[in-house]
Amino acid sequence: MIPYRPEPLTNFQTETNHEALFEAIRQAQDALGREYPLIIGGERVLTGDMQISINPSNKMQVIGRVSKANAEHAEQAIQGAHCAFLTWSRVPAGQRARLLFRAAAALRRRKHEFNAWLMLEAGKTRAEADADTAEAIDFMEYYGRQMIEMSETAAKKLVWMDGEDNDLQYVPLGVGIVIPPWNFPLAIMAGMTTAAVVAGNTVVLKPASATPVIAFKFVELLEEAGVPAGVVQFLPGSGSEIGDLLVSHPLTRFISFTGSREVGLRIFELSAKTAPGQIWLKRFVGELGGKDGIVVDKDADLEAAAQAIVASAFGFSGQKCSACSRAIVHEAVYDAVLNRCVELTRELKVGDAIDPGSDTGPVIDESAYRKIFESIETGSKEGRLVAGGGKAEGDGYYIEPTIIADVKPDAVIMQEEIFGPVLAFCKAASFNEALDIANNTEYGLTGAVFSTNLAHLELARERFHVGNLYFNRKCTGAIVGVHPFGGFNMSGTDSKAGGPDYMQQFMQLKLISEKL
Repeated sequence: MIPYRPEPLTNFQTETNHEALFEAIRQAQDALGREYPLIIGGERVLTGDMQISINPSNKMQVIGRVSKANAEHAEQAIQGAHCAFLTWSRVPAGQRARLLFRAAAALRRRKHEFNAWLMLEAGKTRAEADADTAEAIDFMEYYGRQMIEMSETAAKKLVWMDGEDNDLQYVPLGVGIVIPPWNFPLAIMAGMTTAAVVAGNTVVLKPASATPVIAFKFVELLEEAGVPAGVVQFLPGSGSEIGDLLVSHPLTRFISFTGSREVGLRIFELSAKTAPGQIWLKRFVGELGGKDGIVVDKDADLEAAAQAIVASAFGFSGQKCSACSRAIVHEAVYDAVLNRCVELTRELKVGDAIDPGSDTGPVIDESAYRKIFESIETGSKEGRLVAGGGKAEGDGYYIEPTIIADVKPDAVIMQEEIFGPVLAFCKAASFNEALDIANNTEYGLTGAVFSTNLAHLELARERFHVGNLYFNRKCTGAIVGVHPFGGFNMSGTDSKAGGPDYMQQFMQLKLISEKL
């Protein structure tokens, strides 16, 4: 088996790739508006209650009508996953991993097809969509290899003792509830699901309500790769209808969640309560967002800093938990960096995600659209609006990339996660003060520092308290296996997706000792 290497991104300047993607978009557009069922125990179940998936670039365009599960369906899915676990957990690790490799190969062949659906359902530009698909491939290739390695090396870590045969094994946990986000509807959803599955667990997948069609198509891909019926149950539905039931069910062994702080904390609290008949302590694996800052020192490459700030803040319209929403700049270079960021921001084109000329697309839905404008209104009172602030042209949920300058460290716009194309600029009198401001948040996910002062970079290594810290580069774009991803404090449970210890969260160690 060749060593893991990250999936290369597609060069869309090549005419063949450009044409292949647009053919995939045309085929996806021909399939818009179809109905999608639940998948319980491998059986398709259409319900009378449907949730409508909308193209955020074109609010009148229906991507698909997806069946919604009720409490009865949720119970069936958990019971089915529990039954499937009894056999799936006994499948050798190498065999489970091979199914992931097969699914990764299929996704690689169908990259343009999945890119097209990401562009249509999630509003991703082709570059963002392609990175999402590549990351999904990476997760499967990485976790498959990691599972094989862990199954072969656990016992080798034991200390030898004369007269005993000692063995250490990783064993799976049981039924897991996977609740992924809409902003990386293929990559994160696939990573969360397949990490649990390759470890020998079964999964009830409750996809994000804004992007269920992509999740359905991925579950179909797993089926086609040979993952047995019942190992992954596809169960879209409202949180109020099935969410609490899934989390609190006595057969649920773990919950893997990526999303907002508020929802994550509720799930964390609910999962800590034992239900009648429950014989274990549930695990909660959570990634709960961020309020990420880029610090610019007075000794820095200002052009590189400005380019990185704008790319980190406005890529995918700022809808990344790793997005830069705070620029913290030394007062000596504050005006220069701010002015350059304003210039770069005003050059960005906001438009339909399938338009190759669009630098960024819409925000995801009406709720996000309204919330972001409320944040802009609040921020405009706390600072000085210097770029954007309004609706961009088009029939989608388009918002101009927005910069608000001269904001105080404790301002609302500097503290609350916005999840949209809004960037706050804050001035620092010294590098130490800049680090204080950077740490002045309840989150701790990503951050970056631009400086040529080696002593300051060393200080930042020690003091900048985030899970992913970058020097002289943007704070987005973590690559599986290269930049294990996960944060501190209210950003989550310190798990590192795409890292060497991530899989351990879905397994437990069993020691077997035999006296000879």
